[in-house]
Amino acid sequence: MPSSVNTTPGAAASNSGPALGIQKGSHVTLHFRLTLGDGNVVFDTFTDKPATIQVGEGQVAPALERCLIALKEGDERSYELASDDGFGPRNPELVQKISKSLMDKYADDSDPIAPGDVVEFPTPDGNGGRVAGVFKGWEGESALFDFNHPLAGQSMRFDVKIIGLL
Repeated sequence: MPSSVNTTPGAAASNSGPALGIQKGSHVTLHFRLTLGDGNVVFDTFTDKPATIQVGEGQVAPALERCLIALKEGDERSYELASDDGFGPRNPELVQKISKSLMDKYADDSDPIAPGDVVEFPTPDGNGGRVAGVFKGWEGESALFDFNHPLAGQSMRFDVKIIGLL
């Protein structure tokens, strides 16, 4: 849950839309902005067209979805999310070494890898899934990758305005 909730002054709930507001399964059109604790805006639909999501389908982080529950069309809110809330805490076990031989199997030789590049690998379960990691550098014959979400462990502000609700 959000560590604190601040309502944008002047925001009023609308009587339109479902009486209970946003619930799991709701289709929601919204504007939202994610701003890191250092003030860096990492995503902002307020300057472009709004996004449409279905709540509960994993289209946004669970913590952000929880902020949306019960909001109604026309509502505007701002939420402060602690560093472990938004995209979860950083997990040091998700920083892993990948052997050069495995890298050779998945790397594109025509485009050398550089720190900060994102590389996709098949999931270890063999079910056809993919997982992305950020290349951090070489350590001997191994490549170091961070498989944490890029926003994991960062505090952030989540500003949202509900445009439409089905």
